[in-house]
Amino acid sequence: MKTGEKSQMDNATATAPEKATPFTSVPIEITVSVGRARPLVRDLLQLAEGSVLALDKRLEDPVELYVGEKLIGVGVLEVVDSDGPSQLAVRLTEVVDLQSPS
Repeated sequence: MKTGEKSQMDNATATAPEKATPFTSVPIEITVSVGRARPLVRDLLQLAEGSVLALDKRLEDPVELYVGEKLIGVGVLEVVDSDGPSQLAVRLTEVVDLQSPS
């Protein structure tokens, strides 16, 4: 993503009607799942600084975004270049309809 370029999240925020409630100002934590590892216990016990733990996904595979246990979207990893150090980010490719009951 280039500096000054709006992300899909920014666009969604800008176009979504905001209903003023006390809850709209509450921060939440979003967890990005990039993959899973399933080592044997003996392999886990041998991990040390510098060890590499292989995941079940490739770098270009989509990642999943969760709030708690609830899947809220899917995206791809990107590096955001800015004036400071590069930062890892997620570009949303799919957003779950949070209004529908599930």
